[in-house]
Amino acid sequence: MAETPSVPARARSRAPASPSARTVRVRRGDKPAPAAASLPAFQRWAWRTFGARVSAREPDLLLEENLVKAHMKVRADEYLANVYATTLVAGIATTVVGVGIGTLFLLHGIVLLGILLIALLPVLGFVGTFFALQGTPSSKAKDRGRKIDRKIGPSMSFVSAMASADVNIDQIFQELGRQKIYGEVAEEAAWISRDTELLGVDILTAIRRGAQRTPSKKFQDFLQGVVTTATSGGQLKPYFLLKAEQYERETKLEMQQRVETMGLLAETFVTVVVAFPLFLVIIIAIFAVIGGNGSFMLDVLWAIVGLMIPLSQFGFIFFMRALAQEMA
Repeated sequence: MAETPSVPARARSRAPASPSARTVRVRRGDKPAPAAASLPAFQRWAWRTFGARVSAREPDLLLEENLVKAHMKVRADEYLANVYATTLVAGIATTVVGVGIGTLFLLHGIVLLGILLIALLPVLGFVGTFFALQGTPSSKAKDRGRKIDRKIGPSMSFVSAMASADVNIDQIFQELGRQKIYGEVAEEAAWISRDTELLGVDILTAIRRGAQRTPSKKFQDFLQGVVTTATSGGQLKPYFLLKAEQYERETKLEMQQRVETMGLLAETFVTVVVAFPLFLVIIIAIFAVIGGNGSFMLDVLWAIVGLMIPLSQFGFIFFMRALAQEMA
């Protein structure tokens, strides 16, 4: 069987006799972090206050997985303690604000609004803060997955070019991890290189771990294909070329779909945000002149001009900006 750049001999033979005999290396110029890194004062207080409660719970495997996929360098129990502490502080703050503002409304005779503020603001402070912080790791992991999918096409072209030069697979991931232009794909490759260089595992095990912790389905399929091709005795060079062509075609199709979506949104913008409010303002102005309830119609006009038109414009701008960022 022809020799392929799948698994170098030095990676297969890397098997230290004992953990104490293995030398842990860092990159040239880097310095290891202090053994006892100091946490911010708020996080230290959060752990002292809620650490025992969090440690007594069953481990949240989903939260741990999302923290790893989001590259949030904190343990699940520490993050939960920080969530509880932040929720407590935010809840107390919103309770004080709600009671204060609600009391002012009650003193001025606005009873219903005052009662609603006193009752709802504390609930929103506690519940909203807790669920927002609880969902932050999952949201960041999904955002990283989208960024990986946007950069996977160009990064696969880089990988296939290096494989065509008969570069070993571990060196390919090392070089990919240094190319910061590929964003989160480079971060994933750097973690794979970290497993081989610092933790002493072989390259296939490191790639298998990378496939388990990446938030991108595309990158996961690519890494699993690398492991399958290498372990089955196949050649990685044709596999890399094939995946580069596949992701290039998929990227072109996605770009075309986004351009069509932006064109449809542009037409919708002209119809909904420009033409419709203009006709509505004209019709309401005519009703205000010929009708008998002119003051109410003027209030409706102010609502359209001051609320409806700006909010609809900002909504379209935000959505178009999000689409443009995905195409970048």
